[in-house]
Formats: sequence, C-alpha cells, structure tokens
Amino acid sequence: MKKIYISPPCIKLEQALKLASLVSSGGEAKLLIQNGEVAVNGEICGQRGKKLFGGEIITFGTEKFEVSVK
Repeated sequence: MKKIYISPPCIKLEQALKLASLVSSGGEAKLLIQNGEVAVNGEICGQRGKKLFGGEIITFGTEKFEVSVK
C-alpha cells in the first residue's frame, strides 16, 4: 500500500486524490467521487470535501493509499 503525506491538520478527499496522482484535476476527482468509485476506510464516500486527518485508507479501483501526517 502506498502512502500520501499531508501537513496537519487535514486534507479534503478530492485534494488527496490529486496528491496521490489518481486524477489530474479537481473536476475529475469530483466525478469519480460522485459516481461512487472512491472508498474511504472501506466505505464508498460521496463527499468530495470530506476531511481526512491521517490514518484513513483511500481505495480507487485496485489502488490503495494511506493518508499519513508529516
């Protein structure tokens, strides 16, 4: 599993997808999230503005990333 590192206190889900290079734009992230293609901690998440504080696992297709605080 890959890790993405954030600066405290948090990052929004759509920003995390960009940081992980899963998408190239916020618009692309929005569509994936709205279409139910992204899970946080094993549950589909429809909130693109969901705040991640570290320790969460983001899943998109076969890709998994853990959010870690620097």
